[in-house]
Amino acid sequence: MNITKIDVDGGNIAVVSGSGVLVEDIPSALDLIATVQYETGCNRIVIHKASLSESFFDLKTRLAGEILQKFINYSVKAAIVGDFSVYSSKSLKDFIYECNNGRDIFFLPTEEEAIERLSKLQ
Repeated sequence: MNITKIDVDGGNIAVVSGSGVLVEDIPSALDLIATVQYETGCNRIVIHKASLSESFFDLKTRLAGEILQKFINYSVKAAIVGDFSVYSSKSLKDFIYECNNGRDIFFLPTEEEAIERLSKLQ
C-alpha cells in the first residue's frame, strides 16, 4: 500500500494506492482507516476503485454499506475514484448518486476531482 499525503487549503488528504485489492471486508477497511490515520494524521482519504473488492460494488452483499458506515463512524471522509460506468446496476447508480450528494463519501472519475471535493470539507 502506498499512501501519499497532499497538503491542501484547510488540511491534508491521503491518497491511497497500491497493486491489488486493499479492502475486501470490514476488518481490512478498518486496517486501512487506522493505517492512514496513524501514518498521516489525515481523516480525508482518496481510494482508487481497483483497491476495493468487486463484491463492494454488488450491493446485495451489503459490503459497501457496512464499509462506508465504518468510515462515517470514524469521522473519515472518503472519495473513491475510477470508472463506475462499467456497472449496469440501477441500485448501484442510485447509491453513488446519493453518496455524491452527501458530505462524507464520494464516487468520482479522477483523483484531481476527489482532492478538490475533499479539500472543501472540514
